[in-house]
Amino acid sequence: MINLKKPKVFIAYDIFEDSEKYIGEYCDYTKLDSSKKRSFEDLKEGIKEADGIVVMGTRIDDELLQYADNLKVVSNVSVGYNNLDIEAMKKRGIVGTNTPGVLDDTVADTIFGLILNIARKFPKLEAYAKAGKWKKGDSEEFYGKDVHHSTLGIIGFGRIGETVAKRAKGFDMDIIYHNRNRKPKAEEKYGAKYVEMEELLKTADFVVVMTPLNDETHHLMGEDEFKLMKKEAFLINASRGPVVDEKALIKALEEGEIAGAGLDVYEQEPIDPNNPLLKMDNTVTLPHVGSSTLKTRQEMAMLAAKTIVDVLYGRPTDCIVPELR
Repeated sequence: MINLKKPKVFIAYDIFEDSEKYIGEYCDYTKLDSSKKRSFEDLKEGIKEADGIVVMGTRIDDELLQYADNLKVVSNVSVGYNNLDIEAMKKRGIVGTNTPGVLDDTVADTIFGLILNIARKFPKLEAYAKAGKWKKGDSEEFYGKDVHHSTLGIIGFGRIGETVAKRAKGFDMDIIYHNRNRKPKAEEKYGAKYVEMEELLKTADFVVVMTPLNDETHHLMGEDEFKLMKKEAFLINASRGPVVDEKALIKALEEGEIAGAGLDVYEQEPIDPNNPLLKMDNTVTLPHVGSSTLKTRQEMAMLAAKTIVDVLYGRPTDCIVPELR
């Protein structure tokens, strides 16, 4: 006899209607009430009988997984997956997935927005104009740094890193990168040059950090790295906050070791309102909006929905995170 029983999915992130409908075609599902503040008790209750769970940023660890006797897959609506306890999931044979590819262009746009805004002081100058302080005549206060024909250093040359390089090419930038592995095809395509980390930090006018967060990359950028950077250089971080040692960054900015920073991510999120980074003239600080356009978030949610269904029905998918394949 054919078993027609549908797998059970717990939706712990407020996904879009079309994504929810897709899951509903293949699975029985429950979801968190988006009007309520999410609690551990809600997660614990929802995951108890679930074969799969859809999350965005929710920590999936031993403490929660002890209540998940049937869980087979965690579908993460994000390209990053540092919220997944890989070892705890491996131990239980649970698959973890993410949403690569669909957000590359949007995040690359965000990165270039940070580069342009911090280099040309746009937020500061907009506030200056709106406050009625603009008088006739030029001022050195208005002077920024040219982005075109400068040197862009990309740390982490994955899909998003390459997409940033594609944009940099249009600005006639010299592109250097550091990655675990060299990428000859990308080098040829974008005119990028592979260099060691130290050379990148010493050479780049803009240092863009786009590595995943793991034990190796935690505080990858710290006091020693900032000392290697040029005093007129800028740091751009749109990967994960803990890749940068925030205390070391604040010190580097306060002491003029680097010229400024464009940030979309922080060690604590939401960022503490008293964090010195929010009060500095030489920072641009966004509230983790790298992939936040309606179209991209819809595509991420749909990819997560399709992926969880694929895994539960034993179909192949390219979205399983490398450590859990």
